[in-house]
Amino acid sequence: MANSEKLKLDDVLTEIKMSRAAFYRMRARGQAPRISKLPNGQLRVSRADLDAWWAGCEERAA
Repeated sequence: MANSEKLKLDDVLTEIKMSRAAFYRMRARGQAPRISKLPNGQLRVSRADLDAWWAGCEERAA
C-alpha cells in the first residue's frame, strides 16, 4: 500500500521551499499536489501525492 502519511500544508511548503501564495497560484493552474480539506478546515497533502508531484516535476524538467 502507498504511503498514507498526511502532511500539513506548512510542512509541504517547507519541504518544497515555496511560499503559500506561490503554492496557491500553482494550485489555481492545476499544477500543485492534490490537497485534502479536513472538516475543521485544515489542509493536508498525502505523502504519496507529494512524491508523485515531485516525480512529475522531474520528468517535465528533463
